[in-house]
Amino acid sequence: MARITEFPVEIARPTDAFRIAAMSRDYIEHGLGWKWTAARVLKCIREPATNVIVIREGAGLAGFAIMKYRDDEAHLLLFAVDTARRRRGIGTALLAWLEATALTAGIGVVYLEARVRNSGAREFYRSHGYAEVARVAKMYRGVEDGMRIAKDLWAAAKP
Repeated sequence: MARITEFPVEIARPTDAFRIAAMSRDYIEHGLGWKWTAARVLKCIREPATNVIVIREGAGLAGFAIMKYRDDEAHLLLFAVDTARRRRGIGTALLAWLEATALTAGIGVVYLEARVRNSGAREFYRSHGYAEVARVAKMYRGVEDGMRIAKDLWAAAKP
């Protein structure tokens, strides 16, 4: 368990796969169909080049993130905080952990995507130093536009 902020970040357990998938369905994939099933999340949990992390509160998950690492970049695949627990620093804690891990691995860039209409997510990433780099028409299942977003961790780490 790593503690970068007041919220302890943990590596997800296989038993977390269903709850993570349900949060993805409810908070990320709503209106698009369900691609991030428990089986797909479990595959990510077992994948050595992917981190699936969670913050727990009581018996539930307050938030989670899934990030895949490549040689010199990382791709944040999924990221969600329970609606009742938002605006308390949980998302910031998850993101800080992922960025610190990427930097430790020598990775300098994190990429992600968000729905264009998801202004809350886009503002969250902007407030953490991410930049919108491209709008992609019909990125989400051919029906909804998406925004590619990135952060240069090396540039952000310079004083």
